[in-house]
Amino acid sequence: MKTAGIFLHPRFRIGQISPRLYGAFLEPIGTMVNGSMYNPKHRTADKDGFRQDFMAALKAAGLPALRLPGGNFVSGWDWKHSIGPRDKRRAQLDTAWHQYYTNEVGYDEYLRWTEAIGAEAMVTINLGTNGLRDALHQVEYTNHKGGSYWADLRRQHGREAPYGVKTWYLGNEMDGPWQIGSFEKDPKAYGVLAHEVSKGMKWTDPGIETVACVSSSPFLAHYPDWDLQVLQECYETVDYISLHHYHIAAPGNYEALLGGSCYFEDYIRTEIALCDFVQTKLRSPRRMLLSFDEFGSRQQELKGVLPGRGAEWPHTFDRHREYVRHDPDNMVPTTAFVQRGDMLDALSSASTLLTLLKYADRIKIGCMTSGLHTLVAANRDHVFKPIAHYPFKLMMQYGQGVSLRTEVTCDTFDIPGYAPTHQFQYSARKGIRYVDAAAAYHAAAGELAVFVVNKDAGQDRLLEIDIGAFEGCRLLEHQVLHSADLNQMNTFETPDAVLPVSNPDASMKHGKLSAVIPRLSFNLFRMAVKGL
Repeated sequence: MKTAGIFLHPRFRIGQISPRLYGAFLEPIGTMVNGSMYNPKHRTADKDGFRQDFMAALKAAGLPALRLPGGNFVSGWDWKHSIGPRDKRRAQLDTAWHQYYTNEVGYDEYLRWTEAIGAEAMVTINLGTNGLRDALHQVEYTNHKGGSYWADLRRQHGREAPYGVKTWYLGNEMDGPWQIGSFEKDPKAYGVLAHEVSKGMKWTDPGIETVACVSSSPFLAHYPDWDLQVLQECYETVDYISLHHYHIAAPGNYEALLGGSCYFEDYIRTEIALCDFVQTKLRSPRRMLLSFDEFGSRQQELKGVLPGRGAEWPHTFDRHREYVRHDPDNMVPTTAFVQRGDMLDALSSASTLLTLLKYADRIKIGCMTSGLHTLVAANRDHVFKPIAHYPFKLMMQYGQGVSLRTEVTCDTFDIPGYAPTHQFQYSARKGIRYVDAAAAYHAAAGELAVFVVNKDAGQDRLLEIDIGAFEGCRLLEHQVLHSADLNQMNTFETPDAVLPVSNPDASMKHGKLSAVIPRLSFNLFRMAVKGL
C-alpha cells in the first residue's frame, strides 16, 4: 500500500476563515428557481409559491450566504419590473438564456426567500443595461429605513424594515463577450463605472461593501490585462474582486477532473498578485479581498480541439433558437453545470473548497454555482441529500476558525495539455499530489479539523498526520466518504446509498495519527487540541 504524510504546525497560520466561504449562487436558469425554489402547484407551496420542503432542507443545512439573482440573467433584468403586485409586473425576454421571465419571482421574493432559509443575501446589480442612477435606487429601496420615494415604496409593498443587504456585486462577468452590455473592449470604462457606482452606493448606505468584476475566465485573450486596467480605476472604492471559473475534464479522466483544482489555484494566485501590484502602485493601505462567487467542474467529451491555439469566444447568433417558457411544475434542466449526483461530483466540489480554504486570508466569499442542489437535491415532488451534500456540509460545519497550512508528502501525477472546447484550453501540469488537504483550527470548540481527498482511482493510502506540535491532541473521529461504484447515487428512494462512515481503525500515537484513506475518497479527521 502506498503512503502519504501531512505535517501541521500551530504557527503555520493562513488566516481567519469567513463563514461565507461556504456560500452558493442562484440564477433563474434550469430548475433552480422554476421547480426547486418556486412551484405554486407543489404540495408544500406557501402563499408565495415557494416549496417549503426545499426551504426547510436548506435551512437545516445551514447555508450561510447566497449570491443572487445571477449571473448573465441580471445584465438584462430590470428589478423595478419585478416589484409590487404580481398581476401588475412586466414579463420580459431574458436574452441571456432565451427564456420568457414572468417576474412572478421578483426582487422582494428573492430577498424574502433567502431570509427564510437563514442565509445572507448578496445582490448582483445590473450594470449591463442599467447604470448608476438605477443602482442608487436599488440600494435605497433595499436598505433605507424610509422617508424617501424608493424606501417608502418598499414599505407600501409590505416590507416595513430594510432588508439590510451588505454585499453588492457591480455587474456580472462584465468582460465576457457573451454578456449583455459587456465592457470586453473597454476595461478602463468599466473600472471608472465601478468606481463611481461604488461611491454612489456607499453614499446611499455607508454600511455596504462592493465587489468589482475581473476577468470571468482565465482563458480569455485579454486576461489578465483587463483585470489590471479595471483595478487601477476602482481599487480605492471597492472591497472585493469577483472571480469565476469552471473546469472541464473528459469522462473517466479522474486525474484531470480532480487535479483541476490546480487551475483554480493558478487563477487565484494571479488575481492576488494583480491586487497587490496595484496596491503598491497606488501606495494604498487597502488590501483587496477576493470573492470566488461562481465555480464548478464537469465531465464532457473532448472535441478534438488542439491546445495552445488560443481560446476563442465567438459572437454567435442562432437564428433558429426560440424563446422558451419554463413551467415550474415540469422540471427540465437546461444548464451544463448541474450536479450529476455521483461520487465524482462530491470529490470535485470538495477539491475546489480545499483550494479556497488554503487562501482563506484573501478569499472571504465563496459561492458554489450548484451549491443549492449540492446541499439539497430536488425533483418535481421530493428533496433529498446527494452524495456531495456531505463534504460540503462537513466543511461548512468544521472548517471554521483559522485556516492552517498543510505540508503534504506523497506521490504525484501529471496532466497533459488538453482542450475540451475552443473556449476551455488547459496547459500541461506536472507534479500534482494525489493527496490534497486543508486544515482548520476552531479555538472556541478546541478542535482541529483536517480535510483530505485521495484523488487516486487506483490506490488506497496509509496516511500519517504529524500533529506533534499541538498540545493535548486527542482523536475524535475519522469520517470517510467513499463508494466503490462511482455511478452510485443517493435518490429520494435510496437516500442512504452513500454516506460518510466512521473508521474505527484510525489511531493516534506519540502525536501522529495513522489511518487508511481509500481511493477516490473524502476524509474528515477531527482532533481535540489545547489552545494555540
